[in-house]
Amino acid sequence: MVRLMGRSGERSPRRPRGSLARVRRDADRSRRGAGAGRRGRAAALRSALSGRSVAGQVFAMNVFIVLLLVVAAAVALVLQVRHDSEVEARNRSVAVAATFADSPGIREALRSPDPTAVLQPRAEAARRATGVDFIVVMNTDGIRYTHPKADRIGKQFVGNIAPALAGETVTEEIEGTIGPLVQAVVPVEAPDGEVVGLVSAGITTENVGGAADRQLPLVLIVAGVGLALATAGTALVSRRLLRQTHGLGPHEMTRMYEHHDAVLHSVREGVLIAGPDGRLLLANDEAQRLLDLPADAEGRYVLDLGLPDDTAELLASGRVATDEVHLVKDRLLAVNQRPTDVRGGPAGSVATLRDSTELRALSGRAETARERLDILYAAGVGIGTSLDVTRTAEELAELAVPRFADYVSVDLFDAVLAGGQPGSAARLSRAALSGIREEVPLYPVGRQIRFVASSPQGRSLETGRPVLEPRLDEAPGWQAQDLERSAQVVAYGVHSLITVPLRAGSLVLGVVSFWRSVKPEPFDEDELALAEELVARAAVSIDNARRYTREHSMAVTLQRSLLPRRMPEQNALDIAYRYLPAQAGVGGDWFDVLPLSGARVALVVGDVVGHGLHAAATMGRLRTAVHNFTSLDLPPDELLGLLDELVGRIDQDEAADDSAPVTGATCLYAIYDPVAGVCVMARAGHPPPALIRPDGTVEFPEVPAGPPLGLGGLPFETTELHLAEGSRLVLYTDGLVETREHDIDVGLEHLRQALETAGESPEETCRTVLDARLPDRPGDDIALLVARTHALGPDRVAEWQVPNDPAAVGEIRSQVSRRLAEWGLDELAFTTELILSELVTNAIRYGGETVQVRVVRDRSLICEVFDSSSTSPHLRYAAMTDEGGRGLFLVAQLAERWGTRYTPAGKVIWAEQPAP
Repeated sequence: MVRLMGRSGERSPRRPRGSLARVRRDADRSRRGAGAGRRGRAAALRSALSGRSVAGQVFAMNVFIVLLLVVAAAVALVLQVRHDSEVEARNRSVAVAATFADSPGIREALRSPDPTAVLQPRAEAARRATGVDFIVVMNTDGIRYTHPKADRIGKQFVGNIAPALAGETVTEEIEGTIGPLVQAVVPVEAPDGEVVGLVSAGITTENVGGAADRQLPLVLIVAGVGLALATAGTALVSRRLLRQTHGLGPHEMTRMYEHHDAVLHSVREGVLIAGPDGRLLLANDEAQRLLDLPADAEGRYVLDLGLPDDTAELLASGRVATDEVHLVKDRLLAVNQRPTDVRGGPAGSVATLRDSTELRALSGRAETARERLDILYAAGVGIGTSLDVTRTAEELAELAVPRFADYVSVDLFDAVLAGGQPGSAARLSRAALSGIREEVPLYPVGRQIRFVASSPQGRSLETGRPVLEPRLDEAPGWQAQDLERSAQVVAYGVHSLITVPLRAGSLVLGVVSFWRSVKPEPFDEDELALAEELVARAAVSIDNARRYTREHSMAVTLQRSLLPRRMPEQNALDIAYRYLPAQAGVGGDWFDVLPLSGARVALVVGDVVGHGLHAAATMGRLRTAVHNFTSLDLPPDELLGLLDELVGRIDQDEAADDSAPVTGATCLYAIYDPVAGVCVMARAGHPPPALIRPDGTVEFPEVPAGPPLGLGGLPFETTELHLAEGSRLVLYTDGLVETREHDIDVGLEHLRQALETAGESPEETCRTVLDARLPDRPGDDIALLVARTHALGPDRVAEWQVPNDPAAVGEIRSQVSRRLAEWGLDELAFTTELILSELVTNAIRYGGETVQVRVVRDRSLICEVFDSSSTSPHLRYAAMTDEGGRGLFLVAQLAERWGTRYTPAGKVIWAEQPAP
């Protein structure tokens, strides 16, 4: 109704009667229009779902498929439940029958006069307890003793009992006396295996299928609910499809496809559809333009359209392709191809074509720039990984092949390889050569070369500028270097060359040559700039390696000058040694062999922690100090004590100059006496020695480990080893047994294993140890000293005890002369008598009560006089009026060497004469 009152409650102005009628007519028309719209949409939906539209057809098909699936699922479920019930019935029948047949008393009851009286109650009780329909006990003739129905007792059993009489169990479905059933028959066997009766248990088919029948209503309800839900879902999908297709039928969809086809021919990307037999089914306008196809191309074989072979083969094969670039006339086409039957479509393939000529040119330039940046980046991280000149040159050559050139050669001045500065007229040596093949006829590595001035290399060395030779066969200056080899290089296919000098500041270290053979285009100016940048980066690393080589060579020269150049001559030990400096820099390892008095020999191995010139110089100071202290004939512990004080003073001096201290120096000192067969040793923080017995067993003697030299405050201890002749004493530094990968215990065990397989000679021992233990690039110096012992037997040593009487001197002279005559040393008898007369007389007069004389025949004749006094004699000049004081002077004139050494019981004065 139309309100006639305003908001304020006052009467609104009266409308004319005609106006009110028009309003009512408009409202009626609106209601009728809305109803018609609703009826139209409903009719459209009914029409869509009636099958005349695509949506209706989809709806009908989906409902049919869902109905078919629901019915199939319901039938399969019912059949499965019935099958499971039958299996359960069989299993239960067998289990009940077998259990009852094996129950106690069954056999006795079967043999009793009235088996039914005994078995019928038990069978009925078991039947009710297990839920089966019957349990029948029968004799071997099939006559029943028990049955749920008493009138069936005594009658023939219905079923197959033959397998049970044979001792087997049988199950079957039969029509029994109580209806269709599933039953099992099992034998009752006596202890000897004889079948004395049979037991059958079963359940009727009605009970078997009862569970399935009870579940059938539930299955149908679930199926109906599923069908309803699927129908509702299908209706929703069909409604959505109806909205998306706007209710179009097949004809309308055909017209829409025609519109799409028109659009297909107007896009700027070529589209080709080929059948499974290689015939062209569709080609849009853009594909015809890009491939320049004939007007009747559709329907013809792709291979007959005059396309390039690779393009035609791809389109006809139907294989998958992604952005494959094919050259068709003057266009570069990016082709993508996929099969059309992936989602149930017709067999064949569809290919799209895109003109990428300009894009390819732009991307090619971008790719070239990226590759050059990659090369320069790789040069920054891959060249100069070691401080070896040759290795750095090899890294440059390996990096540029094949990314930039097919072959790269690096020629350096000989002085650069040795760490020095190159000269203008010096020769070069080929330090590195890398290429895609090995048989290229370029100068090999190690070849010394002197480039002529007209060659590209000669011009680069002279001007310091790179040289580009785009065509080698047209470059007479390059051919003048070596006419025969140049012809071979050109004939091999090398056709373009870039030479760049290796410049480090104002120094020209050599020249790098880049050769091209595989790529037909010659080198250009852009590649010349890249080669110059690449060589500039490598030149810095080569110059650093050159400087390091120079410093390393100086340190090695200093170090080797401080080490022994040759082993001294002596008969007590067979000596072999190895010394290997570290790759990263020389260190302070050293060793020495020092002859002592009495045919004894001192062995020393030491290590100054650190590398460089400072460590080498400190090592030289310590080695010189050991030489000086050895001349005093001190025992090992006292000598290490003096070295400890020396290192402490060196540290104080270095600290005053703000230099690095020497803390960390270690040393092992050993003295071997071939007469006694005894080795006395002590060590200061050094690894223990290894001892190889004559039978080949290896051990590490327990030598007390004193503190490293320079710490002070703690004494050193000695160890005395009795060595059989032929024993090998192995001294070494920690670089042999310690690495960053494992500790010293593992290294000592590896050393033991190597020594156990070593040969008998010291040389073989050194070789075996280094082959087994030497790393590829040792990080620390390695010093190895192997000494095989010899003994001086009684036939080369003579000893006498001298009474404390001056008259005994004459007798000692006579005995010594006779022994010299036995040794064939008569010509030394006179001088030996004079020396012994003086030494023995002084010992009797000043040396105490105990005097002993020993003569040793070694490389020299050694006379030793032992006494119990610790007073050392001194050589002096006697005045003309002195009655004495000339004895030691006479000894010094007659002997080649003489001296004094102290023992725990006194001292020994010795003198050596050269043996003839």
